[in-house]
Amino acid sequence: MINSPFIYGSTVSNQAFTDREAETKKLKSNLTGGINTIIISPRRWGKSSLVEKVAEEIRSSDLPIKVAIIDLFMTGNQPEFLESFARQVIKATSTKWEDWVRNAKSLFRQIIPKIQISADPGNEFSLSFDWDELKKFSDEILELPETIAKEKNIRIIICIDEFQNLAHFPEFLTLEKKMRAIWQRHKSATYCIYGSKRHMMTNIFNNPSKPFYRFGDLILLQKIQEENWIPFICDGFVNSGKQINTENAKLIANLMQNHPWYIQQLAHYTWNLTQEKATKTEIQSALTELINANGPLYQSEVENLSQTLFNLLKAVAAGETQFSANRVMQNFNLGTPRNAMKNKAILINNDIIQQAEGHFEFIDPAFEIWFRLNFMNKPLSKYFD
Repeated sequence: MINSPFIYGSTVSNQAFTDREAETKKLKSNLTGGINTIIISPRRWGKSSLVEKVAEEIRSSDLPIKVAIIDLFMTGNQPEFLESFARQVIKATSTKWEDWVRNAKSLFRQIIPKIQISADPGNEFSLSFDWDELKKFSDEILELPETIAKEKNIRIIICIDEFQNLAHFPEFLTLEKKMRAIWQRHKSATYCIYGSKRHMMTNIFNNPSKPFYRFGDLILLQKIQEENWIPFICDGFVNSGKQINTENAKLIANLMQNHPWYIQQLAHYTWNLTQEKATKTEIQSALTELINANGPLYQSEVENLSQTLFNLLKAVAAGETQFSANRVMQNFNLGTPRNAMKNKAILINNDIIQQAEGHFEFIDPAFEIWFRLNFMNKPLSKYFD
């Protein structure tokens, strides 16, 4: 059975990774050169895949550099963050599980870690601390990368995904100041911080009043351009024994507005439905499958909107830009001009819409198609006329 050449739902392999040559080169140069780097983009634009690709290239090189990747997506409080931080740094700089235990016990002076090895000691171990001790001596955790780097005469790169989740912690303001104060002094540890809540990430790293202002090089990740997607899609079909012409490969990219996740998903569904050569028929069926698969998520998102937020989203879908104009406010029941402006800010801050070249657009292209299908009476067939 041939595996699909198109991957979504996880970070992609080198085979499924396309373009990003400039970003890859810049990120690798930054991190190996000791320059802290912040990456910001909407969800599912390929930040994690980019970081993991660069991390793997660095790990595979002869450079005396270790890379730790810490995902904060499921991290719910400060103790969990500090424990995850310590665990991943120790794992990344230790070669076997005996070293994990020895290093975990020897690296801390003020706090005593509790260690538990999994049934398969080659895969995982847990690390926890007494919360009272952790509150007093959290500096020791945050200093850990530099401590290990100096002890082992190596350099360490710490990659932290979904960093903005820390901002939800009650103690974040104190933690934020402490992290910046400690990490900015590190000479042997470099930090790559990335997240998908653009408004929150921008506020943390690009606000002059915040501790992390100008902490490092800021990369605003852009979409991969259509001219890169077309050969990628065509090659994926050809290399797996199927065909698609450039016109239909372009159609897939256009339907998904060059969004990496959704192009991979729509291309996969199309590829799966294709016997020999993909046509618009397979693409339309694939689009229907994609919309149905994601529909429950979109329905939940719409149900959480107030009526005036929902109405404003309809105005965006209709191509309106002057939300405070009398005609627009009346046609879409947007309330007062002040309400319209407040709701616009809410939709932008929640990464539902964005402003682009004088107009507003949905950040999620599949959500936009689903929304227009269900609330604007635009059937999927209209996208294939």
